[in-house]
Amino acid sequence: MNTIFLQFSDFIGPIITILIILFTILVFIVSRIKKCPSDKILVIYGKVGNNVDGTNKSATCIHGGAKFIYPFIQAYQFLDLTPISIQVDLTNALSRQNIRIDVPSRFTVGISTESGVMQNAAERLLGLKLTEIQELAKDIIFGQLRLIIATMDIEEINTDRDKFLEAVSGNVETELKKIGLRLINVNVTDINDESGYIEALGKEAAAKAINDAKKSVAEKNRDGSIGEANALRDQRIQVAQANSKAIEGENKSLGDISQTNATRREIEAESLRRAMTAEKIAAAKALEDAYLAEQTAELARANREKATLEADVIVKSEIEKQRRVIEAEATAEEIRRKAKGEADAIFAKLEAEARGSFEILSKQAEGFKEIVNAAQNNPDAAIKLLIADKLEKLVQIQVEAIKNLKFDKITVWDNGGNDGSTSTANFASSLMKSIPPMKDLFEMAGMELPKYLGQTIETKEKEEKKEEK
Repeated sequence: MNTIFLQFSDFIGPIITILIILFTILVFIVSRIKKCPSDKILVIYGKVGNNVDGTNKSATCIHGGAKFIYPFIQAYQFLDLTPISIQVDLTNALSRQNIRIDVPSRFTVGISTESGVMQNAAERLLGLKLTEIQELAKDIIFGQLRLIIATMDIEEINTDRDKFLEAVSGNVETELKKIGLRLINVNVTDINDESGYIEALGKEAAAKAINDAKKSVAEKNRDGSIGEANALRDQRIQVAQANSKAIEGENKSLGDISQTNATRREIEAESLRRAMTAEKIAAAKALEDAYLAEQTAELARANREKATLEADVIVKSEIEKQRRVIEAEATAEEIRRKAKGEADAIFAKLEAEARGSFEILSKQAEGFKEIVNAAQNNPDAAIKLLIADKLEKLVQIQVEAIKNLKFDKITVWDNGGNDGSTSTANFASSLMKSIPPMKDLFEMAGMELPKYLGQTIETKEKEEKKEEK
C-alpha cells in the first residue's frame, strides 16, 4: 500500500501543474474576448487582414457584438458615439450680393455607424480627444457655410430658410463623412448684417404687411357699409311688398274663410243628419242582433246546462255524499275537541274557585280561632266581638235603604185624618217601620241581640218575672 501511495503521489504534482496551466490559458482566452457596447464602436487594429485589392487593412470596426483579440498581433480601442454639439458663430460671410452677414448657428454631429464611414473614423479620429474632434469638425463647417452663403442671396437665406438648411446639411455632411462623422441637426438662430439690409427687408415686409392689412380692412369696411345700405334698401322694399301682399292675402283669406265656413256648416249639418240617421239605424240593428244573439245564447246555455246536469248528476250525488260524510266526521271531531277544551276549562275554573274558597274559609277559620282565643275560649264573647266589629256596617246598610230617597219626587194628596195625623206623616212613619229592626235582624240570623245594645219592654218584663220567681 505504501508503494502504491508513493507512486500516486508522484503524479499529483504534474496533474496540478497541468490544471493550473489550463486554467491560466482559459482565463487568458476569456480576457481577450471583448464586447462592444451599444454607444461605442470597437476598433481592432494590427494584423486584421487584407483589403479587396490585396493591401493591408488598417483596422476592423464593430458596432455591437463581441470579438476575440489575438494576443501580440492585435490591439483594440473604443470610439464614443455620444453626440457632439458645436457652436459655430460665422461672421462677415460674403453673400452673392457682396453683403457681409453674420450667421450664428449650432451643429450637432456624431461618429457615424455606416460601414465605410466607421472605417474613416477609425483612421482619422482614433486617439483624438473630444475637443480636438470638435475643432476639426468646426473648421469643416465654417468652410462649407461660407461657400454656401456665397452662392445665395440674402433674400433666399432670410425667407427660404428650409432651402438654406438643406444646402448646409448636404454640403457639410458630405465633408464630415470624410473624417467619419455624420450631421445630426442644424439650428440657425438668427441672421444679421452690418449694413442693415436684412433689417430694412424686415421693415419693408412689415410695412407692406401693415399696409396690406389696412387696405384689406378699409375694403372690408367699405364692402360692409355698402352691403349694409343695400340690405336696408332691400329690407324696406321687401317689407313693403310683403305688407301689401299680406293685406291682399288677408282680405282674400277672410272672404275664403267666410265662404268656407258657410260650406262647412252645410256639410256639418248634412253630416250630422246622416250620422244621426245612421246611428239610429245602427242602434236598431244592434238591438235586433242582440236579441237574436241573446236568444241563441239562451238556447245554447239551456242545452249545455241540461247536458251537464244529466252527465254530472250521479257524480255530483256521490261527491256530495262523500263531502257530507267528511263534514260530519270533521264536525264531530271539532265538537269533541271543543267539548274536551270546554270541560278542561270548566274543570280548571272550578278547581281554581274551590282552591280560592278553601283558602278564604281556611283564613276565616284561622281568624275566628284567633278571636275565640282572644275571648278566652268563650264563643258567646267571640260572637259579640264579631257583631261589635260589624255593627257599624249593619247600621250603614239600614241607613242606605232610605238614604237616596228624595221626597221632592213624591206627590201625596192629603185630606187629613180623624186622629189629627196627616197622610204624609203616616207615610214617613210606615216607611221607617219597613226597615227591619235590629232585634229582628239578629233573630233572622239565628242570634239574640246582646243586652248591652238594649232590650224590648216585653223581654225586660219576662226577665223581671223570672227573677221574682
